[in-house]
Amino acid sequence: MGEIEGTYRSLQTPAGTRLGAQYNTGISTLEPGQSLSSAMGAGGKGHSRGLQIRVQGLDDAQEFYDLESKADGQTLHNEVFRRINLIESDYFGLEFQNLQMNWVWLEPTKLIVKQVRRPMNTLFRLSVKFFPPDPGQLQEEFTRYLFSLQIKRDLIEGRLNCTENTAALLASHLVQSEIGDFDDIADREFLKINKLLPHQERVQEKIMEIHRRHIGQTPAETDFQVLEIARKLEMYGVRFHPAADREGTKINLAVAHMGLQVFQGHTKINTFNWSKIRKLSFKRKRFLIKLHPEVHGPHQDTLEFLMGSRDQCKIFWKNCVEHHSFFRLLDQPQPKTKAVFFSRGSSFRYSGRTQKQLVDYVRDSGLRRTPYQRRNSKIRMSTRSLASDVPKQVSRVLDQGHSQSLDNSATDSPQPSPFNTQGPLCLSPSFQMSTLSLPGQAPSPLQSPILNEVGTARLEEDEEGRRKRYPTDKAYFIAKEILTTERTYLKDLEVITVWFRSAVIKENAMPEGLMTLLFSNIDPIYEFHRGFLKEIDQRLALWEGRSNAHVKGDYQRIGDVMLHNMCALKEFTGYLQKHDEVLTELEKSTKRVKKLETVYKEFELQKVCYLPLNTFLLKPIQRLMHYKLILERLCKHYAPQHRDYDDCKEALKEVAEIAAQLQSSLIRLENFQKLTELQRDLIGIENLTAPEREFIREGCLYKLTKKGLQQRMFFLFSDMLLYTSKGVTATNQFKVHGQLPLHGMIVEESENEWSVPHCFTIYSAQRTIVVAASSKVEMNKWIEDLNMAIDMSKKCQEKSDLLLDPSLCDRSNRSSDEVSLEQESEDDMNSSRCSLDKQSHHRANTTMHVCWHRNTSVSMSDHSLAVENQLSGYLLRKFKNSNGWQKLWVVFTNFCLFFYKTHQDDFPLASLPLLGYTVSTPGESDSIHKEYVFKLQFKSHVYFFRAESEYTFERYGQLVSSSLSRDPSEIILIC
Repeated sequence: MGEIEGTYRSLQTPAGTRLGAQYNTGISTLEPGQSLSSAMGAGGKGHSRGLQIRVQGLDDAQEFYDLESKADGQTLHNEVFRRINLIESDYFGLEFQNLQMNWVWLEPTKLIVKQVRRPMNTLFRLSVKFFPPDPGQLQEEFTRYLFSLQIKRDLIEGRLNCTENTAALLASHLVQSEIGDFDDIADREFLKINKLLPHQERVQEKIMEIHRRHIGQTPAETDFQVLEIARKLEMYGVRFHPAADREGTKINLAVAHMGLQVFQGHTKINTFNWSKIRKLSFKRKRFLIKLHPEVHGPHQDTLEFLMGSRDQCKIFWKNCVEHHSFFRLLDQPQPKTKAVFFSRGSSFRYSGRTQKQLVDYVRDSGLRRTPYQRRNSKIRMSTRSLASDVPKQVSRVLDQGHSQSLDNSATDSPQPSPFNTQGPLCLSPSFQMSTLSLPGQAPSPLQSPILNEVGTARLEEDEEGRRKRYPTDKAYFIAKEILTTERTYLKDLEVITVWFRSAVIKENAMPEGLMTLLFSNIDPIYEFHRGFLKEIDQRLALWEGRSNAHVKGDYQRIGDVMLHNMCALKEFTGYLQKHDEVLTELEKSTKRVKKLETVYKEFELQKVCYLPLNTFLLKPIQRLMHYKLILERLCKHYAPQHRDYDDCKEALKEVAEIAAQLQSSLIRLENFQKLTELQRDLIGIENLTAPEREFIREGCLYKLTKKGLQQRMFFLFSDMLLYTSKGVTATNQFKVHGQLPLHGMIVEESENEWSVPHCFTIYSAQRTIVVAASSKVEMNKWIEDLNMAIDMSKKCQEKSDLLLDPSLCDRSNRSSDEVSLEQESEDDMNSSRCSLDKQSHHRANTTMHVCWHRNTSVSMSDHSLAVENQLSGYLLRKFKNSNGWQKLWVVFTNFCLFFYKTHQDDFPLASLPLLGYTVSTPGESDSIHKEYVFKLQFKSHVYFFRAESEYTFERYGQLVSSSLSRDPSEIILIC
């Protein structure tokens, strides 16, 4: 009788093996102590629907986690991170081996059972997923410990390819971390039992020899050393994805923090930085990299690689998406909206926090972990016990942007534009430091003959000696920051109370009423801070032991001095509230009194007036915000039982109360100051300081004209958008070419329409213009701010009664959707009428000029943030091609570093605007083996500075990073 359709014949297969499953010889999937019946009860149908997941930690210990059957990957991640109390969790992931025995990452947003065929029989392991370029970015000791275990795992598995000497050095630090100081018998026994390297026997004696040198190193210090050595290796954090190029040559692709890497064997043959990449995609087994046209030319802008399968291609593409999002974006991307009827491409998005968000979270949350112990180490310690001993590095700016080539190929050539560099689309030449020098200064400020190398070695020796003699407590350095910034603040007040007073008295230029109003308000504040500075200086002298008093313990605090003076500062609230009136009256008088206008403008060109003059009038209110921030850091540093804590807390309460009263005044004054500054720097517009007008953003865009895309400076306000060009005359002013009212304006992206990267169209009642930004993020900033301003103008109940200059309006009958391609020329400046402000030179280090040359933009919120980012103190600056270091007094304010020989100097010798620069720690090729050194770079311009302490080093890192251009270059990641 024939077989009945739909039944199956019995086949002889190994017991418990499903038909079609891979035959496993002798490898049990049961856990230790688990019987067959209990295993079937846990996983069989009709029983518990839960999942028991096995996870191996970086220390090789295995843990079990009970989850719901429909748990997603994020649930398992959360459970693992919670159990080990891992705060900086976003650097890590869980991986498992797929059917092809390749390690793949467990996706947080998908169900576990949808990703893993047999999750209860699968080993998941905790691994580092994102390797930051600098271990100093890892803020937790426990995180650095886990990273060192990952390096250990990579060494054992042969993934971290390096020379035998480097491998032995890494292994010696790992031995020190596990068993402590060198002991011949203990070392041999440990290396006999524990395998650290694939060919360990060959270099065992070398490992022991190097281990002798690590006497006294704590586990935390050895972790840091392991990471410092590993991060300089070419294979640091690299995971190979086999592929072939178009010629069939076998290669390996990898993704890292800076972009995509191509290896042939273990040799890196190419790197594609994120800034060079326009799009990543895959089609079946083909992985495609689309580059910006200027990288390989318009006809070779897409690279193609063939991978083993579509799955391998997609796995690598997902890794690229996640790395780009984590290292380059400021905020995590929003999930892609699913199509109702059909979808095109993958909806995959990175689902965790970005590195920027993670760093901010750990820094701002104030989390303190419970003590942990290292399972395999003989040395037990608290997580925080050695925090002050571990050198921390400056956080690398997440966005390297176009300003720095990560393959070290930066040259003096002009910065590539986002457009084809042929024809009218070229950017202006590289922004040289000489363009930012004040009149009469040397062409290159940091190479001025005044800053010579004489005595540099002596200065460095003095600095080393000082660091050994003086206190190392963090509270001391916070108190010292109060002292150093107070010195700068008093000098800033002297610009008004001494220098400007002298100038107006000499010329008898200021009306008597304004003289009384101005100086009767600022003189008492100046006198108060003179006394305050003396008190702080005396207290620091006692703290450092420089005074004749020897009872140092009673003076190692600052809270009592701050509390007394913050209470006294309350008496000056009335004076501070009048600064609004002072600033307004000064502006009115300069317009009304010609002699005062002349003195004012001439004084602004003096070296002592290193910022716009009315900026100094805002300093007293801004200083309150500085006190508040510094006292917050002190209170955060101190334990509640510390003897200085209560005074600091009370002082913070006092200053916070004054600052709250003046916050709205400060916002109004900063806006007014910015408008008056722009009024002086713009030709062709009057009444810029109109009531209710708010400044929003300034920056460089490229406008489509008959000559092609031409560089223009744009200024966005709450009621209109101006665009200007810079003249070729001796002045540094900008001429207004047009202004568009926001009422009825529409903004749309138009890259596809015009085939120009980062392009958008602005439709207004008078005209339509097409502009392009230097990057995707710059374009998004402009569009976001424009739409916000348009919405604000719609909600405004009253229309402005200010009539714009009719000569600037387009009177043609052009329809609103017709693109304006008017003939614009920089030579138009030559025909403009000359007046006093057009004949004089204008300051070249204001943000508008820096934005023009650095091809970026700055918003009002950036300006407000910059008010908080102020620092003063001594730094050592390294000379180019020399081992010499020179000590300089450095003031950091308004996105700029100002350099003095000493803190007693009346004016800076040089300045270095930082917009567009990147900040990092020196690389191996820089050959700088000093601690607390940070590196500033814009294209081929590189400067090295060395701080006096870990605290100062971190402060400069935080403040400089927050003031630099942080825009990641555009990259579109689609399937």
